[in-house]
Amino acid sequence: MSKQVNKIRYKPEYFLILPAVFLVQPAKAQDISKSNNRLSDRLAKTLPQAKPPEATKKIRQLSELEPVVTTAKMLVQSRTPANTPQTEVVQVTSVKASPTAKSVEVILQTSKGQRLQITNRSAGNNFIADIPNAQLRLPSGEAFTFRSDKPIAGVSEITVTNFDANTIRMSVTGETGVPTVELFDSADEGLIFSVATTASTAQQTQTQPTPEQQPESQTQPSQPSTQGDEPIELVVTGEQDGYSVPDSTTATKTDTPQRDIPQSIQVVPQQVIKDQQITRISDAVRNVSGVAVQGSFSNLTDNYIIRGLITYNNLRNGFAVQDNYINPIAVDRIEVLKGPASVLYGQFEPGGVVNYITKQPLSTPYYAGELTVANYDFYRPSIDISGPLTPDKNALYRLNTAYENSGSFIDFVNSEGFSIAPVLSLKLSDATTLTLEYEHSTINRTLYDGLLPIRESFQLPISRFLGEPNTSNYNYNSDAASFTLEHRFSDNLRLRSAFLTNLYHADYTAIRPDSLEDDGRTISRTFAGGLDYYKSFTLQNELVGKFKTGFINHQLLLGLELNLNLYGNDYIRTPAPGIDIFNPVYGAILPTSYNPNRNDEAKQNTVGIYLQDQVALLPNLKLLFGGRLDFINYKFRELDYNNNRELTSQSEFYNDAFSPRVGLVYQPIEPISLYASYSQSFVPNNSRTVSKESLEPSRGTQYEAGIKSEWLDNKLSATLAMYEITKTNVATTDLTNTDYSIAAGEVKSRGIEFDIAGQILPGWNVIASFAHNDAFVSKDNSIPVGDRLVGAPRNSASLWTSYEFQSGSLKGFGFCGGLFFVGDRQALLPNNGVVLASYVRTDASIFYRKENWRVGLNFKNLFDTNYYDSHGYYLLPGAPLTVLGTISVQF
Repeated sequence: MSKQVNKIRYKPEYFLILPAVFLVQPAKAQDISKSNNRLSDRLAKTLPQAKPPEATKKIRQLSELEPVVTTAKMLVQSRTPANTPQTEVVQVTSVKASPTAKSVEVILQTSKGQRLQITNRSAGNNFIADIPNAQLRLPSGEAFTFRSDKPIAGVSEITVTNFDANTIRMSVTGETGVPTVELFDSADEGLIFSVATTASTAQQTQTQPTPEQQPESQTQPSQPSTQGDEPIELVVTGEQDGYSVPDSTTATKTDTPQRDIPQSIQVVPQQVIKDQQITRISDAVRNVSGVAVQGSFSNLTDNYIIRGLITYNNLRNGFAVQDNYINPIAVDRIEVLKGPASVLYGQFEPGGVVNYITKQPLSTPYYAGELTVANYDFYRPSIDISGPLTPDKNALYRLNTAYENSGSFIDFVNSEGFSIAPVLSLKLSDATTLTLEYEHSTINRTLYDGLLPIRESFQLPISRFLGEPNTSNYNYNSDAASFTLEHRFSDNLRLRSAFLTNLYHADYTAIRPDSLEDDGRTISRTFAGGLDYYKSFTLQNELVGKFKTGFINHQLLLGLELNLNLYGNDYIRTPAPGIDIFNPVYGAILPTSYNPNRNDEAKQNTVGIYLQDQVALLPNLKLLFGGRLDFINYKFRELDYNNNRELTSQSEFYNDAFSPRVGLVYQPIEPISLYASYSQSFVPNNSRTVSKESLEPSRGTQYEAGIKSEWLDNKLSATLAMYEITKTNVATTDLTNTDYSIAAGEVKSRGIEFDIAGQILPGWNVIASFAHNDAFVSKDNSIPVGDRLVGAPRNSASLWTSYEFQSGSLKGFGFCGGLFFVGDRQALLPNNGVVLASYVRTDASIFYRKENWRVGLNFKNLFDTNYYDSHGYYLLPGAPLTVLGTISVQF
C-alpha cells in the first residue's frame, strides 16, 4: 500500500478540521497525527465553523449505556422524520478527521445528517456502525473510501466504506478493547463520531505537563494567536486504497457494488497502472483473467480476445469506440465486463468488452509531474493538474498531457506522439452538473506490421524488419469530445444526457510483407498507401429511478441511444520487390506520387432502446433483468478509381435485434455472493449471400455462474466464474459459390476463471488471475470442426504484488513483482500447423517515496523471454528486457 506524507499549513482563520484533500481521488484516505491540544478549543474564538452548543447536538455516548469493552449498544434506533421517504439514500460527499485533546473526530459531511439512520454493534475489539440509507459519493458522483491508521493511542484503524449500494459502514478497531464513541449532529457539518480510548486519554494526560512540571530550560511550544497570525502544522498521511475497487458502472450503468452484479467484471485501478508503469494501455488488461491482446493495423491500437472471442470495439466512458488510441495518462481505471454486453451497449461480440474510464476533475488543487526514461531511446514527460476554478468550487478542471519519443528493439522503427486531455466540470445548480471532455492525440511512427505467421518467422531475430527503412510511415490524428449533463430531480430520480464525437484520420505509405514464396526464404511484398478516416457521433439519454413496490426495492434504468458511424479509406495496393528474410537487402523504391485506386466507405445508423431493473427482493437476494432493442441501417459502397470511379460493389441492409439479460445474486452471508445469469449478444453480418442478400446477425448466448467473496474487512475481493458461450450465424463460405457466404458457422467457448485483488496487509497489495478456456469451431462449411480459435490460449494466469514499508528506517521504500503466463495459441484459422508457444514473462520494480517525491525503476521481461502475441494476420514479437526509470512529484 503506497503512502505519501504531506505537511499542510493552515492559518487559524480558515476551517481547521482538515478537508479530506486526497479523498477527491477514490483511491485515497488519510491519517492525521495526534495533536497536543484540542484544535477546536484552540481556535474556538476565531473559527466560524467551530461548533457552538446550539449548532451541535450530542446524541448519545456509548459508555453511558454500558462499558464499551464488553459490548456496544445501538447508538440511534431511528432518527428519520416520519415524513421522510424510507428509500431516500443520503449522499455523504466528504469524510474529515480532526484530532482533539482526548479523541479524534470523524465527520461524515452532508446537509442531511438528520435523515441518517444508524445501527451499531461490536465484534471483538471492533466498533461497527452501519448507516443503511447513505453512500460515500464525491460531488462528481464518484465513490471513495476513507481509512486512517493509528489516529490516536489505543485505536489501530478507522475505516469508512460503502458496504453496499445503500449502506455506509464505519469500523473502529481498538488495540485492547472497543473504543468509546460519542455521536454528534451538526447542522453545518453533518454527522460527527468522536472516538476515544482510555489509552489516548492517559497518553494525553501524560504528554501535557502543567507549567509547574516543566523544566525551566524547556521552551514553551508556540501557540497560534487569537488573531490567527501563526499557522498550525499538521502531518497528514495519504494512503492509497490499493488494488481493490468495490464499485463499477460498466455492467449496469449505475454505481453498483460488484458483489451485487450477476456477471463477472474486473477492474484494473489507477494504482496498478502506476505501479506497473503502463505506457501502452493494453498492457494493463493482462492483469485480468481470460483476456489476451489482439493487435490492429499499424500496431498502434489494440483489440482484445476475451473468453476466446475477438472483440473489435471497446468502450470509452460507456461509449463504443473503434480503433481509438487511448493514452494511459487520461485513464483513471479500466473495467472489463466478461460475457455479452449488448444488453446495454448494442453490437458487441459475446466474449466481453473493455471500458476505459477517464480521469475526472478534483475539488482540491492537485499538481503532478512525471518523467519516464527507458532503453531503446524512450522518454515521456507528462503532467496531471486539477482543482477548482472558482472559490465556491462550482467549476472544476483537470488537464493531462504527455509527450513521448521512442525508438524500438525492432530495426528502423521509431515513434513520436503527443496527447492532451482537458476536462471541465460545471455545477450549474445543486441538482445539475455539466462535464465537458476533450482528448487529442497526434502520432507519427514507423508502420510496422510484425512477422508472418509461418514457421520460418521463429528462426528470425525478433528485431527483423521486413519493410523498407525510412519509407514506412504512419501518421495518425484523433479527437474525442464529449459532454455529460446530469440532473437530479430528487434523491430517487435522475437524468443523464451524454454525447460523444470520436474522429480520427490516418495516412500511410509502406512496403508490407505478404507471403512466403516457394524458395522458403523470399517474402513477396506489397506497396500500400492511403488514407483512413472514421467519424462517430453518439447521443445517450438515460433516466434512473428508485422506487418501491411493497417491500421490494427497484432501481430502474431506461435509455435511448442514437449513433452514426462513418468509416472509409482511399488506398492503393500494388506489387513491390520481395526480400530475403534471412539476409535482407533493403533499397526498394516507393512511388514518388500515386493516386488511390480504390475507395471503400461504410455508413451505419443505429437506434437503441434499453430497459433494466435492479430488484432487491430481499436484503440478500437481488434480481437483475433487462433488454435492449437495436435498429440498424448499414450501407456500403466500393469505387474503382482505375475505371473512372466505377461502382464495383454496393450493399445495404437493415437489421433489428433484441438482446436480453437476466441474473440472480444470493448472499448466504455478508462476504459471499452466489450468482447465475443468462445473456445474449448480437453483431451484424456484413457478408452477402449468392442472391446478394445480407446475412442474419450473428448471435451469442452465454450461461454463467459464479461466486464472489470479500475478505479481510472487504479489503480483498475474489471472483470465481464458470461460463459457456455459443456464437451462431457465423458467416462461412458458400461451397456452391466461394465468392459469397452463408450463416452456417458456429463457435463455442467454455471455461473457468478466477480473479483476486486487494490488500492482504497494510502496504501489501495483490492482483492475480487464472483462466482455463476452450474456444473452438463447432460447425462450419470449410473449417474443420474442433479447430481452436485464433489467439485464444487454453490456459493463462497472472500475478502482480507490491509491498511498501509503512514505518521505520525503510518507510517509503517498496518493491513489486509479477508473472504473466500465456499458454500456446493457434496462429491462423483454419489451422496451418503454426502454434505460438506458451511463455512466462517476469516483471519487477523498486521504488522510494518521500513526502511529495517518488523515484522508481521498472524491469519488464526481466529474464529476456522470447514470446509472440497474435496480431491479426501477423505475429508481434514481445519486447526483450526493458528498464524504465521514473521520477515524479505531486502537490
